[in-house]
Amino acid sequence: MTAPSELETASAQNSKVTAATGHEKAAEDDDFFDEVPDDVEMSLFDHLEELRMRIFYSLIAVVLGVIGCFVFVNRIVGLLEIPAQGVKFLQLSPGEYFFVSIKVAGYSGLLVASPFVLYQIIQFVLPGLTRRERRLVGPIVLGSSVLFVAGLFFSYVALIPAALNFFINYGEGVVEQLWSIDRYFEFVLLLLFSTGLAFQIPVIQLLLGLLRIVDSKQMLAGWRFVILGAAVLGAVLTPSTDPVTQSLLAGAVLGLYFGGIGMVKLIGR
Repeated sequence: MTAPSELETASAQNSKVTAATGHEKAAEDDDFFDEVPDDVEMSLFDHLEELRMRIFYSLIAVVLGVIGCFVFVNRIVGLLEIPAQGVKFLQLSPGEYFFVSIKVAGYSGLLVASPFVLYQIIQFVLPGLTRRERRLVGPIVLGSSVLFVAGLFFSYVALIPAALNFFINYGEGVVEQLWSIDRYFEFVLLLLFSTGLAFQIPVIQLLLGLLRIVDSKQMLAGWRFVILGAAVLGAVLTPSTDPVTQSLLAGAVLGLYFGGIGMVKLIGR
């Protein structure tokens, strides 16, 4: 056998050095991303004091949001009444519309103040997160916010009109459409916010994938249970019992779930 030349020996040694250097660099990168850059020693009292201030600022923002929305509550009510074309609303007890106005302003103010409240939550938990975890905060918060707004829009444009048309057409020619203003807004507000929450499914899937709790193959393997769960979720989240609304919400949940599987697949999980 021919002994290896000095050139081959040097090349092999260089390869070993390069591989060792690569492993060391990868280890250094892992250590860097696992560091907590703003790790400051704080006592339990200091944490509680900061939490109290964050909650206080959030409550102020919510109160200001509610007051601001109450000033324009008639316009908001008019906007929410648009899907119920051809229906007359009645005030069945003294002060019913006043309490409805407070309820609508409360939900609207909470929605308006939610970005600031979310900012306060992030500022509270951010100092305890590593660099790797901080890289996920922005995309997750942005995606969750966009999906929640998409859920509100989908409910306002598709679910609420479908449900109202079903009830109006069902009683057409038999009963006159005179609805309680309070019951109507209970129905609309509950459907809006329950749909917004249901649209968070892809965010939950992405978190499960990033934490390596469940991968895309496991999510896809349970499609039968997902279809059953979507039907149950559509029945539970919709305040009405009509099949049209439940089917639309169940279909949206299924679309979001399989879209979430695609997102988990894209990140290599």
